[in-house]
Amino acid sequence: MSIMVTKSSMPPLEEYVEEIKPIFESCWLTNMGPVYKKFQHQLKEYLEVPEMSLFVNGHMALEMAIHALGLRREGGEVITTPFTFVSTTHAIVRNDLVPVFCDIKPDDYTMDPEKIEALITDKTVAIIPVHVYGNVCDVEAIETIAKKHDLKVIYDAAHAFGVKYKGTGVGNFGDAAMFSFHATKVFNSVEGGGIVYHDRQYRNRLHDLKNFGIHGKEDAIGVGGNAKLDDFRAAMGICNLRHVDSYIEARRRVFDRYNERLGDEPGIRFGKRQENVTANYAYYPVYIDEELFGKNRDLVYDELADRGIFARKYFYPAVNELSCYKGVYPQKTPVAHDVSAHILTLPIYEKLALEDVDRICDIILG
Repeated sequence: MSIMVTKSSMPPLEEYVEEIKPIFESCWLTNMGPVYKKFQHQLKEYLEVPEMSLFVNGHMALEMAIHALGLRREGGEVITTPFTFVSTTHAIVRNDLVPVFCDIKPDDYTMDPEKIEALITDKTVAIIPVHVYGNVCDVEAIETIAKKHDLKVIYDAAHAFGVKYKGTGVGNFGDAAMFSFHATKVFNSVEGGGIVYHDRQYRNRLHDLKNFGIHGKEDAIGVGGNAKLDDFRAAMGICNLRHVDSYIEARRRVFDRYNERLGDEPGIRFGKRQENVTANYAYYPVYIDEELFGKNRDLVYDELADRGIFARKYFYPAVNELSCYKGVYPQKTPVAHDVSAHILTLPIYEKLALEDVDRICDIILG
C-alpha cells in the first residue's frame, strides 16, 4: 500500500452529516450563512485572535490582504522569502508589486532578519515572511525592523495553524497573518483560508474585496471579486476543529519516532523543535548532506518512491529559480538555494502507523 507525504484529516462521516443538516434544511449554501458565521467565531476562539475574515482559500486570502492593507502602488517592493510555496510570491505579483527575495536561516528555514535591512529601499512597502513548516519567524526582530522603516508586515502562516510563540498564537504578530485550511494542512475545511488582523478598519475592506464590492443591499462601492467560503466547507472546518488537538498529538508521535530513528545519523539534519514554540508538527523535513550520509536527496527520494512511499522535495526549486521568476528577480539567496537542493519532507499525518515510520527510516538508512 502506498504511503503519501500527507493524508487529509477527516472527521467521522456521521459527524459531518449532522453538521450539514441545517444547511439542507435552510438551503443557505453560501453567502456567509449561519454555519459560516459559527465557523468564523470558533476559529477566532481557537486561534485566540481579535479579528478574522474567511476566504475560499489561503491564496485569495493573502492576495486580498495585500490589497486591503493599501500596499498596491506603482513600483512598490515587498521583501519576502524564496523558500515558500509559489502562492506567496504570486499573491505579491498579482497585486502589481515587486518581490524582493531575502535569504533564509539555515537552521529553521525562515527569513533571515539580519539580511532584511540591506534590501529596504524607498520603494519598499511591506515584508511578507513565512512560518515555514510551522517554524516561527523571528517575529521580534522583524517587528523592530518594520517599525523602524514604517513597513507593514503580513505573515504567511499557512503552515502554522495552532502554533504559539511564548504562549501567543502566531496570528497575533504583524499587521495581518494568513492561514490556509487546504486539505493537506494540519487543519482543513477541504479548501479555505483566513486573514487575522488587529485593526478593525480592514474588516469592511476585506469583505468588499471578497464579495464583489457589494455594500448593503443596493450598491457596490468598489471593485471586488468572489472569494467567499461556502457553508459546506465551513461545516467540515467545524468538525475538524473539534479533533485538531488530537490530530496534532498524533503527528507529534510520528515526529518523535523520526527523531529517534534519524536524529543521530551523520549527514541528516532533522526537524528540531524551536524554543518557546508550541508546535503543530505540520511537516518533517530532513536536510540530506551527501558527503556525510553517502546518498543524496534525490537518490533517497527515488528509493522511497520505488517502494511506494512518496516524500516531497518541498520546496524545490526555490521560488526565485522557477521559470516565471528566474532572471526576472535575480536576488542571490545562497542558503535558500542550498536548502532547496537538499531538503526532503517525509510522510507525516495522524494516521501514519509508527511501524510505517520505521519502514521509511529503514529504507533511508539502508
